[in-house]
Amino acid sequence: MRHAQGRARRVGAALAAVLTWTGLLAGCSADGSGPLGMGGMPGRSPAPEDVIRVTPDDGGTGVRPGDRLRVRLPAGRLEKVTVVKSRDAQDSPVPGHISEDGLTWQPDEDRLALAARYTVDAVALDARGRRSARHTTFTTYVPDERFIAYVTPENRATVGTGMIVSLAFSREITNRAAVERAVSVTARPPVEVRPHWFGKDRLDFRPERYWKPGTEVTVSLGLRDVEGARGIYGLQDKTFSFTVGRSQVSLVDVTKHSMDVRRDGQLLATVPVTAGAPKHPSYNGKMVVMDMLEVTRMNSQTVGFGGEYDIPDVPHAMKLTDSGTFLHGNYWAPDAPGQTNVSHGCVGLRDVKGGSSDTPAGWFFDRTLVGDVIEVVHSKDKTVAPDNGLGGWNMGWREWREGSAVR
Repeated sequence: MRHAQGRARRVGAALAAVLTWTGLLAGCSADGSGPLGMGGMPGRSPAPEDVIRVTPDDGGTGVRPGDRLRVRLPAGRLEKVTVVKSRDAQDSPVPGHISEDGLTWQPDEDRLALAARYTVDAVALDARGRRSARHTTFTTYVPDERFIAYVTPENRATVGTGMIVSLAFSREITNRAAVERAVSVTARPPVEVRPHWFGKDRLDFRPERYWKPGTEVTVSLGLRDVEGARGIYGLQDKTFSFTVGRSQVSLVDVTKHSMDVRRDGQLLATVPVTAGAPKHPSYNGKMVVMDMLEVTRMNSQTVGFGGEYDIPDVPHAMKLTDSGTFLHGNYWAPDAPGQTNVSHGCVGLRDVKGGSSDTPAGWFFDRTLVGDVIEVVHSKDKTVAPDNGLGGWNMGWREWREGSAVR
């Protein structure tokens, strides 16, 4: 009898030891779900995902940029939330803030980045004072199609006072307001700069009047991950700048066969020119020098004419419109400048074959910047269209502002 009672006591003690050891192991479990919980209090703690709720879901893939990143508690208080964004082999913290009631964390960024991995680490106290931690990850959508903007002028350029900032997009833009909001053009000293859309693939910016000399202009493209059209997202996130040089505005009077060149408002010179012949008159209006070429080929078939001309070595060529208007040197009709209009719409200055700085064309070329203004008056043709080259100065300020997609 004593033998049986002794054996029973030993079995009971062993069983109690096993239960105690099992309880201790459970109390030290990784999620704090044992009897002691993470706070060392009696009772079973809820699972971390019940205490700290994170969206998007842990392990999520293909998360869209418009989905909301949130860390929430049903009760208690968030102690700390750390979010890291990994993209292009670089990690960067995601700034955010905890609400005043301590129940919610949200990022300061409005949208999630594309093609990125997000890691969320959160620590919180529940309503009973027990500490919980949660670690989650998710990845965002990787788009198949992207768009970029080709920007005029070039970074760090020194330009004339008539320069217009022009963005030509590689794809048609249907979400124009979203793209417009992602682009910023600012000036120092400050001046109001407004955007204007030309169709679905071009966005230009300019002030009401020509830039003041010495103005520094900064263009910021925050296009990366902006949805420009359905399923098509921007790629660029960059900032560049340019400086406005001296003011030079030249006035071509077709009837007088002359061009007045004014530098900072003062007459620098009057140069003889030849403009468009009666059958092919030059455009009227303000045109901006877009490009400058020491020598170029001009073929009439490339601008919609027949085979009237094909000149392989036109000197001192300054491009004024996309449709093919140039101000350039002319050596094949040396007697025309100052006397008669013989061109197919271009403005010609006297020059020699091969070009020379000693000619009127060479002199003017050496004193010209991309962004300088050439205005043509008294021609029998129409005014150049605002989207033909950088012709936006031919549009009134009110009409220009109405071309914005943001109301």
